[in-house]
Amino acid sequence: MTTFDANGVTLERVREYVWEVTQEGEMRTPARVLASEALLEEISQDKTLEQLQNATHLPGMTNYAICMPDGHQGYGFPVGGVGALDAEDGCISPGAVGYDINCGVRMMRTNLTYSDVEGREEELVDSLFTNIPSGLGGGGIVETGIDEVEEILARGVDWALENGHAVEDDLRHCEDEGVREGADPSKVSQKAKDRGKNQVGSLGSGNHFLEVQRVTDVFDEEVGTAFGLEEDQIVVLIHCGSRGLGHQTCNDYLRKIEQQHQGLLSQLPDKELAAAPAGSQLAEDYYGAMNAAINFAWVNRQLIMHRTRRVFERVFDRSWEEMEMDLLYDVAHNIAKKETHTVGPDGQPAGEIDAAETEQRELFVHRKGATRAFPKGHPEVPAAYRDVGQPVIIPGSMGAGSYVLRGGEASMDLTFGSTAHGAGRLMSRTQAKNDYWGEDVKQDLEEQNQIYVKAQSGATIAEEAPGVYKDVDEVVRVSDELGIGDKVARTFPVCNIKG
Repeated sequence: MTTFDANGVTLERVREYVWEVTQEGEMRTPARVLASEALLEEISQDKTLEQLQNATHLPGMTNYAICMPDGHQGYGFPVGGVGALDAEDGCISPGAVGYDINCGVRMMRTNLTYSDVEGREEELVDSLFTNIPSGLGGGGIVETGIDEVEEILARGVDWALENGHAVEDDLRHCEDEGVREGADPSKVSQKAKDRGKNQVGSLGSGNHFLEVQRVTDVFDEEVGTAFGLEEDQIVVLIHCGSRGLGHQTCNDYLRKIEQQHQGLLSQLPDKELAAAPAGSQLAEDYYGAMNAAINFAWVNRQLIMHRTRRVFERVFDRSWEEMEMDLLYDVAHNIAKKETHTVGPDGQPAGEIDAAETEQRELFVHRKGATRAFPKGHPEVPAAYRDVGQPVIIPGSMGAGSYVLRGGEASMDLTFGSTAHGAGRLMSRTQAKNDYWGEDVKQDLEEQNQIYVKAQSGATIAEEAPGVYKDVDEVVRVSDELGIGDKVARTFPVCNIKG
């Protein structure tokens, strides 16, 4: 048996691209890393494997704690991590969701081709940068008071529809139709609402971006047609989350858990995994607040997308309807959802035992830097895509391609219906700023690849330099080979705005 040792953690290769940390000591389950040897070598360079092993100590962990091919070190729980925790006897962990609740991506199609945009990249990137708020602090597309923030938290994209920032079709092509049931604005603190009220419709900073792309490859013609994608087409990819409101909500509940559930916290190897026991008042409160923050993030991306439509109208002198600027899909990354999955007794994987021994169990499926990837036929896949599978959008770096996948047939057994969410960082932001100069990165992208980038600062561009990320082609190849997310199309950047 092939083994891999790093940082005191030993993994055994179960089969190609599947590596397992054997259950021992206080671990409640084994842990699994889904990666090629090349990616595993990169994943092992920080504390990802240690954090994954620590995550197996969470009460109610089912099957395995799982790390996706893009995994890297996070707060307590690794980014690229998936953990399904029993909704009756387990717990819910803000650290396993992340600070930026419902950080996610959406892709908008157009009927424009690359020739329509070529030569107008600078005009387009300047107009987008001028009209889409970005960077740290306040400033959004709309000004809202606390009452409107509470409506957004409760209603999600339905609020945007009522207020002229969406059309019905947008809701039909968003995960959960853009609203989480069980959202409870009263469980979101006043401080979080105050932070959010001036940020509705804003990119923020860090790795968040809006990128105009062209489709370079369609690997599956049938699914590509169902998704409305064809070669040389222009699409727009938006990546952002719940801004200060989500960050404050996570922080609020981490502190409350530290105060109220010291008993559980003392059983965990890392206090950053802080969790509230399922059924406790604090678990219910956090779930209601998290769902509300999820709604806020969906509205945030919706407003940015609708403003982008208006920018394209001015630049190309056509209505957005004429340009067929329709939402392909919006999917969340940092989220915990109550889902029903088929598992065996004592949380054994259903795919590895006799079907007669399995049962349906409600779980809190935590996806932190991971994408839901439900296969065709699943009732939660939007009707437009149910015959082919849920769209999965995986961004690469500014200098590499991004991918559109569809939920794979093996995802339910292997990963609770999940796959990777991006290329995954190789380098910390501090190291990136030491190794790269923003203006040089910007100039290289323009001269070598005809990619036009605009950001609030050179430091932001340096932090997001192409060399900071893993090889997205390899991440996607592993996902495709495992059958958890199947390749449909590849896109390449044309222009990009960042905070």
